[in-house]
Amino acid sequence: MASHTINLGILAHVDAGKTSLTERLLHTAGVIDRIGRVDHGDTQTDSLALERRRGITIKSAVVSFALGATTVNLIDTPGHPDFIAEVERVLSVLDGAVLVVSAVEGVQAQTRVLLRALRRLGIPALIFVNKTDRRGADPARVLGEITERLTPAVVDMAARPADRWVDVLSRQDDALLADYLADERSVTWPRLRAALTAQTRQALVHPVYAGSAMTGAGVDALIEGIREFLPADTGDPAAPVSGTVFKVDRGPAGEKLAYLRLFAGTVRTRDRLDFGRGRQGKVTGVSVFADGTASPADSVAAGRIGLLRGLDEIRIGDPVGQPHPRSSLSRQFAPPTLETVVLPRNPADRGALHLALSQLAEADPLINLRRDETRQEIAVSLYGEVQKEVIEATLAEEHGIAVEFRETTTICLERPVGTGIAVEVMTKDKEVNPFLATIGLRLAATPPGSGVRFGYEIELGSLPPAFLKAIEETVHETLRQGLHGWPVTDCAVTLVRSGYAPRQSHAHATFDKSMSSTAGDFRLLTPLVLMTALRQAGTTVHEPLHRFELDIPADTLAAVRAALAPLGAVPRETTAHGPAYRLTGDIPAAAVHSLQRQLPGLTRGEGVLECVFAGHRPVRGPVPERPRTDHNPLNRKEYLLCVLRRV
Repeated sequence: MASHTINLGILAHVDAGKTSLTERLLHTAGVIDRIGRVDHGDTQTDSLALERRRGITIKSAVVSFALGATTVNLIDTPGHPDFIAEVERVLSVLDGAVLVVSAVEGVQAQTRVLLRALRRLGIPALIFVNKTDRRGADPARVLGEITERLTPAVVDMAARPADRWVDVLSRQDDALLADYLADERSVTWPRLRAALTAQTRQALVHPVYAGSAMTGAGVDALIEGIREFLPADTGDPAAPVSGTVFKVDRGPAGEKLAYLRLFAGTVRTRDRLDFGRGRQGKVTGVSVFADGTASPADSVAAGRIGLLRGLDEIRIGDPVGQPHPRSSLSRQFAPPTLETVVLPRNPADRGALHLALSQLAEADPLINLRRDETRQEIAVSLYGEVQKEVIEATLAEEHGIAVEFRETTTICLERPVGTGIAVEVMTKDKEVNPFLATIGLRLAATPPGSGVRFGYEIELGSLPPAFLKAIEETVHETLRQGLHGWPVTDCAVTLVRSGYAPRQSHAHATFDKSMSSTAGDFRLLTPLVLMTALRQAGTTVHEPLHRFELDIPADTLAAVRAALAPLGAVPRETTAHGPAYRLTGDIPAAAVHSLQRQLPGLTRGEGVLECVFAGHRPVRGPVPERPRTDHNPLNRKEYLLCVLRRV
């Protein structure tokens, strides 16, 4: 058995050739006899029929192979920005990565987003400039783009002059620079190589290789770089279990499959595992990845990726066993900014559609289903139109449900602007408060990016844990729809008062819930109290904003500027690049598609637009409203009629 394991991610902008590189690595390692092609639909990792037909990666896939004494678990990730959530989940389990850049198209929007995320997380990464065999390839130009637009901390592995290496490596190593200035001969190639290894493993510098996944040129050097520069996992198989679930899928019989990266310990068949929030499950089957496939095994040990069966309640992102720092990584990429309503073409399929979408949301929680019971509709969150097409095809091919979509809309959010306090006191007068619960909540605005925090100022132990949990969970659920129907964020909600009726029983020991508080009382009262406090605090609606970079011919500058203004775009900087201009600025996410549509006509087809999520800004003009899907706790009479009728 191999003594070391590297969990390696292959990342790229769409069409840079990362799946082709995966095929080449598998062939070189002897896992496959023939290299598949994306355009032929016969690659090893694009296993979905939809992936093979469209020629893009939609879901991350794991394959394994040996490089000498090292086992590589290679994870091929989607390159299309509509499936960035798949990439985000993979980042938390990587020991290292290869970022693929096309020698023809060069650095693209997604390339920049990915390397920024890798550097933020401290994940060591090599860069492979692919497609050097293609017409229009210019590796030297692309290396310049990498240095200018990604990071200057790169070492060209094809360049041998020591001064070029020293120039990059000495930025993080003062002793190296001092020795080189004192006596160039003292800085030997072994010393430079050792410095490059150390800095690469700290994600301070990135070796750059060039070649072709299709012909195999440069791939042997890249493999040597993976072995030399990327760190192997050092987890202890004898330690307590600690891992994270980064992917959930369904097997042929509909059983749930959990992809687990194990940082420490060993998981065996029949083990009972804790995976957060008081949930447990018994492992009924284990598979590990070897020689390109997942094979049944008795156990999976630290450093490896295991496929677990039997954990029906487990979800993506769940920590398994003891929490690991990598299990709680904050979100690295933008949340979905689009939403659409999914409707079955046959009304009789409504129930089946909800079940099918729920299973899709298991594999991709950011789909974020919103069910409107009143209108009998389901809305899903999206990154883009391609993702919508994939959902439509998946529902048709895997579930036999034909659907249509309403017009895609932009998802805004609400931020509180002040502080509000509201209290509902338990009383015998059911007209005043029909619930056996007392709740007082304070809601206060917090800095942008802080999310929603829940805390309490009541005396510890004064409220049963089940009731406290009911309040906290309902707070988060209720804040999915604010005063204008949008999700509320960046606030602190504090429980400042509570009360309940202790358990009462009749003489024959039967529980009387008409005299005793239940968790349901707190779940039903919390929305009324919280939304009263939110109304006092007030909110502003913010729309998603993208940072754009636009390269255009110089003579089209005036026309492009004129088109940007009606879209709500705000140019920040204009710089000359030879016979062209580069404009940077901000544009509402809702206007990006319109700009993309206009750009070819404005620039004779020569304009190049890159956009990345840059946060939110207050909506300018009329405040957009989103229809509510709950029982509307902003209207007390309507809310009580609905929930009391249900009770």
